[in-house]
Formats: sequence, C-alpha cells, structure tokens
Amino acid sequence: MPISITEDIRSITDLKRNTNSVLDQIHKTKRPVILTVNGKAEAVLVDAKEYEKITNAFNLLKLLVSAEEDFKEGRYTEVKDFFQEFKHGKEI
Repeated sequence: MPISITEDIRSITDLKRNTNSVLDQIHKTKRPVILTVNGKAEAVLVDAKEYEKITNAFNLLKLLVSAEEDFKEGRYTEVKDFFQEFKHGKEI
C-alpha cells in the first residue's frame, strides 16, 4: 500500500474542513492518510477493514516469531515423531 505524498498527506485543518472527502479517499484508495499539525506528521487514518487486515497480519507475525525462537532453541518435535506420540497417546 504505497503512499502518495501528493494525495495522502493532509493537514488536520483539511480533515476538519473536508472530513467526508478524506474518508471517501481512504475508502476508495485503501491507502492511509497521514495527518499533519504544523507540518509534522501527527497521526495516520486507515480504513477500518484495512486496519483489521494489518492487525491480523501483525498477530500472525508475532506467532511466527515465537515459533522461530522455539525452533532455534530446539523446542520442536519432528512431525513423524509427533504423530507416533499422538497415536500412542490416543491409542489409535
């Protein structure tokens, strides 16, 4: 989701005056809008569905990082061993 510096950086004053226009832009382009105060970035507005996607991806990434650490530390079981233990434990 590349940002367009000519369209996606808006002042807080512009948001106050043109709220519907800014929201329409966010929904249409699916890009975030960076809000500035006195020329400096202050906040980012993101479409709610896009925010959910980003949050879900971030949560998955956190799980993968944890799994990678487990693997590096040798805290894993080979799949064939896992299934053998599972079958034995469930008497399958």
